[in-house]
Amino acid sequence: MADSDQSTQRFAASSNGVSVALYDFGGTGEPLLISHATGFHGRTYLPLLPVLTQRFHVWAFDFRGHGGSSAPSDGVFSWDGVADDVLAAIDEIGALSVVAFGHSMGGAALLGAEVKRPGTIARAYLYEPIVLPAGVFDHDENPLAAVSRRRREVFPSKADALMRYATRPPLSGIRADALAAYVTHGFDDGVYDGQPGTRLACRAENEARTFEMTHEPNWERVLAAKTPVAIAIGHLEPEAQGPAALGPSLADALPTARLIRYENLRHFGPLQDPDGIAADVVAFLGEGR
Repeated sequence: MADSDQSTQRFAASSNGVSVALYDFGGTGEPLLISHATGFHGRTYLPLLPVLTQRFHVWAFDFRGHGGSSAPSDGVFSWDGVADDVLAAIDEIGALSVVAFGHSMGGAALLGAEVKRPGTIARAYLYEPIVLPAGVFDHDENPLAAVSRRRREVFPSKADALMRYATRPPLSGIRADALAAYVTHGFDDGVYDGQPGTRLACRAENEARTFEMTHEPNWERVLAAKTPVAIAIGHLEPEAQGPAALGPSLADALPTARLIRYENLRHFGPLQDPDGIAADVVAFLGEGR
């Protein structure tokens, strides 16, 4: 598999003993931070870089228990913790504030970081951020966590993993170079059960615990974020209850939000159309700057 990653890597100390992997992709301009979705990692978004680096100095990081970042020493995953990971990355960059692109959990974590430290996120483009009404999953098992615990973790090789994902939804719907970046940097080669192979860096249990995180960023908590944001959503099915359905209400609730709709995309939209999304990220984040 081709590997177009030309980043340099360093680590930042976050809360709960977490060491956050941070990637410097270079580029021209002020710092832009990429904040990834649950189960992915920062370098999944490599296909956005040719556009983003023309306007910004681009950085990405891996959340706790994802990619090259360690899991919490106490085994507890929380929304406060992932907000701390955002802040740790920004501190390691050495910036007082950054502009940011966030996808799904990554978008919600950016809002959480801004609430914890106002002024840190100067402007943000958020694709289907997971900001829930209060009380969701309080009494029932999170179905996404249940699916995560059933994930296959080990494959004979990265090529085998790539072939499996390329033929099965939902990852079969993302662009080939994004899928290759996810597999190339999202698996660790080694010996597992006595056989050479490759294993998910984001272990199934860590992904499940991420979906089950406590102190979720509901509307009431994120309203303190005053930074200008774009809330982008993919196609909204009638009576749908997924992430796209949450976007319009969130955009209405936030004092400085703008809603953007993409009828041809779904929840993995930034990986379906990296060029188009990156161009819109540049346009929004560059406004008035």
